[in-house]
Amino acid sequence: MFSVIIPLYNKAPYVAKAIQSVLSQTCQDFELIVVDDGSWDESAAIVEDLLRQSDAFQCRLLRQANAGVSTARNNGVAASQGEYLCFLDADDWWEPTFLEEMKRLIEEFPQAGIYGTGYTIVNETKNKTRIAPIGVEPGFVKGEINYCQVYAKTLCMPLTSISVCIPKAVFDQENGFKPTLKLGEDFDLWIRVALKHKVVFLNQPLAYYNQDVDAQNRGIGRLHEPECHMLWNLTYLEEEEKTNSDYKLLIDKLRTYSLLPYYLSKKYHNEAKSELMKVNWSQQEAKWRRLYRKPLFVLHVRQFVLVLGSRIKQLMFK
Repeated sequence: MFSVIIPLYNKAPYVAKAIQSVLSQTCQDFELIVVDDGSWDESAAIVEDLLRQSDAFQCRLLRQANAGVSTARNNGVAASQGEYLCFLDADDWWEPTFLEEMKRLIEEFPQAGIYGTGYTIVNETKNKTRIAPIGVEPGFVKGEINYCQVYAKTLCMPLTSISVCIPKAVFDQENGFKPTLKLGEDFDLWIRVALKHKVVFLNQPLAYYNQDVDAQNRGIGRLHEPECHMLWNLTYLEEEEKTNSDYKLLIDKLRTYSLLPYYLSKKYHNEAKSELMKVNWSQQEAKWRRLYRKPLFVLHVRQFVLVLGSRIKQLMFK
């Protein structure tokens, strides 16, 4: 049986769609656990009403004081009874066959430590949808992947918190999500699993990642304290970085791409500079090597122009 965990925090406009996408699954061998993380809007009331109307007796709502998405997911898992765990954010949704396809993957590849599918990125405000450009080879349908190689190819996540299934035994072995992390808490878990277990991927977009949600409700788009950011909290993988060339390439690419806003900030510049010193620059694209060689004031001007251009585009769409 699958245990589906939905962490919920102030997602009243979206949560009904997320839950309906679970209840409409062609595979009905699941329990649904929604964990309300101290919402102060109508989210919990909407969930209660939906579950009351549903005939799905295996659905329930748990409540906790606001403690973050990792704690919400961990508490949901602790209350679960299924052998396999799936996660869905309250503002995203699944295709009706998501669990059915996961079941088929498990039956075909029973030894894997984690399973994933493709997903569609949705931005209804701009009337845009696109299938996430995951770096598998052309013609790839399903099977085992090298997680680090695939991720490093396009820097598009092959595993996300809405498109994976993980055996509960593996989740428990890794002690779940780290509550201290506010950005990249899912990557931190996936990499721990991927470095020890087989990763199986189905190249079908069966989940929908909603980008329309206000930035304040997303972990991305703002700077976090280093102790809350996964890139500053991977010292436990230092030996892996020395010996695993695939992991080294991936983590250096993530540093190069993700740390630029921190490098440009007064508050975090020194911390970002220290982290970037770990990068093997000979393995990075020439555009990044050139970029980081430029004087800071040039980078600030570049950033200002990019932000201004983005704001002008947003105004044009309104």
